[in-house]
Amino acid sequence: DNIDDMHMHGGVKGFSRVKWDGEILGEHQVRFRYVSPDGEEGYPGTLRVSVSYRVANGALTITYDAVSDQDTLCNLTNHSYFNLNGGGTALSHTLQIHADRFTENSDQCMPTGKILPVDGTPFDFRAPKPVGRDIGQDDVQLRNCGGYDHNFCLADTGALLPAAVLSSAESGVTMRVSTTMPGVQLYAANFLGPWTGKGGAMYEKRDAVCLETQFYPNAMQCEAFRKPVLKAGERYHQVTVYAFSNK
Repeated sequence: DNIDDMHMHGGVKGFSRVKWDGEILGEHQVRFRYVSPDGEEGYPGTLRVSVSYRVANGALTITYDAVSDQDTLCNLTNHSYFNLNGGGTALSHTLQIHADRFTENSDQCMPTGKILPVDGTPFDFRAPKPVGRDIGQDDVQLRNCGGYDHNFCLADTGALLPAAVLSSAESGVTMRVSTTMPGVQLYAANFLGPWTGKGGAMYEKRDAVCLETQFYPNAMQCEAFRKPVLKAGERYHQVTVYAFSNK
C-alpha cells in the first residue's frame, strides 16, 4: 500500500481547514455551520453540517448534525490533544478505555478489518493504567504505528455511553469521555512536534493524548465494519461529551 493513497482527516483540505459560520446560542453554547459542495474532496452530494459546543457543569458537549442530498460518506470527529497537566509528557496520565477489542492495523497504520482482543496485550486499558506503561513493548501493533494510534471497539448501541477516562495524579484532573459512536481512536501523539506553540510552549512527542470518537477507520475497505454511509435526506447525528472534574 502507498500511504499517499490514503484519505485522512477529510482529504487535502478537510473540515478543519475551511471557514465555518458561527453563532452564539445562549451563554454557554456556540454552533458552527458549513456547507460542503457536491464533489468537494471527491465526496458526492452537498453536505450541510453543523457542530455545536456547549460548556456547562465542567463538561464540553459536542453535537454533530449533517444531511446530504446524495448518498455520501460522513464520519465526523474531534481531534483535540489533551494534557491534563498543562504541559510536559502525557505518558504518566492514567487511562481507562471501556473496550475489550480493538482493530488490528497494518504496517501503514490502517485497520486491516480484523478485530483483536485486548486481553494479554499492551492494548488492555479495561483497568486504569499509565499511558506509557506498555507503549514501549516489542509488539507488532505498536511498531506498526510508532505507539498507540488504534481504534477501540465500544458498545455500538447509539446511546450516550462511557467510553474512556483520562486522569492525572499530578494535577488531580480527570476527564471522562462519553459518546454515541461505536469507536474511539487512541492516539498518543507519536509524531507530535517538536513545535513551538502559543506563548512559546514547546509541543513534543507523547506530550498529549487524543481520544477521537467515530466510526471505525477504513470501514469502506473492511467487510465486517459498519459503514459510515449517510443516505440522501437522512440525518447524521452524534454526541460526544468530555467531562472534567478535579477528582
